Formats: sequence, structure tokens, C-alpha cells
Amino acid sequence: MMAMLWAQQIMLGKKTYEQVPRLLKDKVKEILEDSGMGELVTDETQE
Repeated sequence: MMAMLWAQQIMLGKKTYEQVPRLLKDKVKEILEDSGMGELVTDETQE
């Protein structure tokens, strides 16, 4: 549920993937990719 809320906020441009709490990142990434919005998954710490 929280992951979906974060994903919606990212899609609306109100939050960024980098702001997502660490424990929710995997699920938020999955939701964004399933929604065709995988390009919003940017996290400088993954480099």
C-alpha cells in the first residue's frame, strides 16, 4: 500500500525515486516498471 502511494507521487512529479525509503524501493521500482514508467527509477546510489 505504501509502495503504491510512493509510486503515484513519483508519477505525479511530487517525489523522486531517490526519496523513497530504502525498504520500499524494490516494490516501488516494480510498480513503476509495471506501469510503463520505469524511466522514473533513477537512483544515483546504484551506480
